Amino acid sequence: MRILLTNDDGIYAKGIEVLAEHLCKHTEHQVTVVAPDRQKSATGHAITLHKPLHVHEVDLGLPVTAFKINGTPADCVKMGMHVLLDEQPDIVISGVNAGSNLGMDVFYSGTVSAAVEAAMNGIPAVAVSACGYKNFAFAAAAQFVERMIPMIQSQPFEKNRILNINVPPANAPIQGVRVTTLGERSFSTNYEKRLDPLGRSYYWLIGEEITTQNDPESDVSAVQSGWISITPLRLTLTDEAWMKQLKQWTFQ
Repeated sequence: MRILLTNDDGIYAKGIEVLAEHLCKHTEHQVTVVAPDRQKSATGHAITLHKPLHVHEVDLGLPVTAFKINGTPADCVKMGMHVLLDEQPDIVISGVNAGSNLGMDVFYSGTVSAAVEAAMNGIPAVAVSACGYKNFAFAAAAQFVERMIPMIQSQPFEKNRILNINVPPANAPIQGVRVTTLGERSFSTNYEKRLDPLGRSYYWLIGEEITTQNDPESDVSAVQSGWISITPLRLTLTDEAWMKQLKQWTFQ
């Protein structure tokens, strides 16, 4: 199986290293890593238009082909599919991200957006994140993805759909796996004004998570209870129910 790995934490991040280690143990897999050359978290689905993209092959000390790019996660997937790989990948896996991608996080997440870029091109895609702020369960997340690949191979995977996986922190036993909805997760928006060494002011975004009551079927609730969350996402954003109402409006 041709597997393209990417992330938004950068090519030298621990999460993608652990995932590559697990997947390249299987001789039936041909693993290629194409990832940003540095931290690119919360870049969403940005792509690079107004500066050149530089690609460098790197040695990760693993039996994989690896490239770093001075672009976004979506850039990496586009370059992987259209420039760097001789054949289209059978699957794109984005992660393992250091930190969760739950609820509305998916709209900011470079991890999820990399998977979305693959899905837009008809390639099965998975985003996987290790939740928490430390004690990331990278190995557990990689093992879970490793076990899921045969299931993905044997099941239909429609275009414009991805799987968003979140694994609880490593400091608690995993209860099992739940298929979930997107929950509600929000942060306060506070900009702290600071001064640089030259006395010029700048602002730093400081947000704290706001506690929200979540449906028991949501990804947020599942992870909080120690379950691996799998949320199926589709890229169609049209609100069909509201469309019907809008057609009743009188437009000038």
